[in-house]
Amino acid sequence: MVFKRKLSIAIPASLVSDIPHPREETQRIGMVGRAAAIFGVDEIIVFPDAPGRDQNREIELITTVLSYMETPQYLRKRLFKIRPELRYAGVLPPLRTPHHPLKNHVKDLIDGESREAVVVAHTKAGSLIDVGVERHALIQNRKLPMNKRVTVRISKLKGQLEATLKDRNDIKTYWGYGTTRSNLSFGKLLKRNEFDLVIATSKYGKPFSEVSQEMLNRWIASRRTLVAFGAPNRGLYEIAKQENLDLDSVTDFVVNTFPKQEVETVRTEEAVYVTLGALSLMTAKG
Repeated sequence: MVFKRKLSIAIPASLVSDIPHPREETQRIGMVGRAAAIFGVDEIIVFPDAPGRDQNREIELITTVLSYMETPQYLRKRLFKIRPELRYAGVLPPLRTPHHPLKNHVKDLIDGESREAVVVAHTKAGSLIDVGVERHALIQNRKLPMNKRVTVRISKLKGQLEATLKDRNDIKTYWGYGTTRSNLSFGKLLKRNEFDLVIATSKYGKPFSEVSQEMLNRWIASRRTLVAFGAPNRGLYEIAKQENLDLDSVTDFVVNTFPKQEVETVRTEEAVYVTLGALSLMTAKG
């Protein structure tokens, strides 16, 4: 039986806690979003990791910037109002994923291609949507909510441009990541049991090479995998200990993807790149 695996990563709200300026905060978040796109992550979960401290500002900043990055450029002005969290959005790297097409004219469209769109108007015939070209497309006989983002298939190019709704899960190519704001602590997030494989990263974990074959076997049998990362000033062992949890007991693997680390600390965004890269090489075998 063939099924589509889902890869999620969990990052703490303290991702930007050691940065004094919003520009550098945005740059760091952008590195995480870019890594997620490069390695085909389906979901980025942002969780609170500092009990007793209000982390709403950090969580809002991270989730807003990540969502903005994932949204195709031609939809951003319609879906995002002017917000302080996006003041430095200009420093974000482009994703250049399949759902971020550069072609912006009707003549460039291909019959049957998939696009992200947003509902901009209603007519007697249905809903008009912006698909990133100079003319709006029509979804016949459907009155969809205004400003709703939808995934569509271009179904008619001549005359009135038309499209039909499409389930993004049916698209064979990578179609971006979703961003989830979690109000649950790390331990409670894991206790929800939504994942059948949980991999934690830590410099105190087992070297990746020692457990990669066992992880690959679990990966092949898993539908939903979560890879969790610690904060700049607090690793996952410490984050778990805040909840009186033993990290080894609540995860399937605790791995060290920097077995010969020559620096005192590895930044979260650096760990995301290296760990996802190692997993990509590992899973290519499976």
